[in-house]
Amino acid sequence: MTVFAEVIGDPIAQSKSPLMHGFWLERLGLDADYRRSHVQAAELADFFASRRGDPAWRGCNVTLPHKQSVMPLLDRIDPLATAIGAVNTVVQRDGLLIGHNTDAPGFLEPLRPRLAERHLLRTARILGTGGAARAIAHAVWDEGFTLIIAGRDLAKAQEIAGAFNPADTHICTLDTFAAPIDFDWGDAGDRLDLVVNATSLGMIGQPPLALDFSNIPPGAIVYDAVYAPLETALLAEARMRRHPTVDGLSMLIGQGRLAFEHFFGVAAPSDPDSDALLRARLTA
Repeated sequence: MTVFAEVIGDPIAQSKSPLMHGFWLERLGLDADYRRSHVQAAELADFFASRRGDPAWRGCNVTLPHKQSVMPLLDRIDPLATAIGAVNTVVQRDGLLIGHNTDAPGFLEPLRPRLAERHLLRTARILGTGGAARAIAHAVWDEGFTLIIAGRDLAKAQEIAGAFNPADTHICTLDTFAAPIDFDWGDAGDRLDLVVNATSLGMIGQPPLALDFSNIPPGAIVYDAVYAPLETALLAEARMRRHPTVDGLSMLIGQGRLAFEHFFGVAAPSDPDSDALLRARLTA
């Protein structure tokens, strides 16, 4: 019996998860498969009912628009996924369907070396108010960051901020970061600043994110969750201005590693050669 996992969504053809998990399965020589399945909202209950009885099924990743609507169909939900209010990974264990959110820890994976350092102040500027922004906010809050959440809709920004201590959480409109400011940031000092594009702006077919770099402290890490294209206008300008950068594939791969271990019980390859080959496959 060949065990399998899959990714579900509507639409689903664009998902890179089968390429990623398929690469890891090949690299490890595992007798397993990873697929994509187009599942519409009205089909979710029947989908899980049929998969629950399949002994070969190890679980599924969940992409848009189902990350919240799957939750009532599950038997248990991990506390982090409950706090975020979204599930992106469902695992079958002893006939039970268990929901996880690997977006939050996956986002942190490329930041681990910097997070291991000590800082007097950590500030994250999160641009966006969707599911990714919510997961990222929870991830960095647990790492001691003060949050600045910017969105087109202040009510949505406030909804995310409401989960945290109001003394260390601030909201503003997204266009706040588009306007130049005259401010002397001084030296970076013992400070860790993070700027995250958690919107779809900059994605293929979308306008670029409007951000004036006078709003960004020196040395801030600029992290773009968009991975199509991999080199967004935001990242290109950040590199030109000598900011450390993290691209969207890093988050995709980071969350995928955690899901892979949930599904198949072994860690995904993470050596430099494997990472380079995987990136080449995902960007081909």
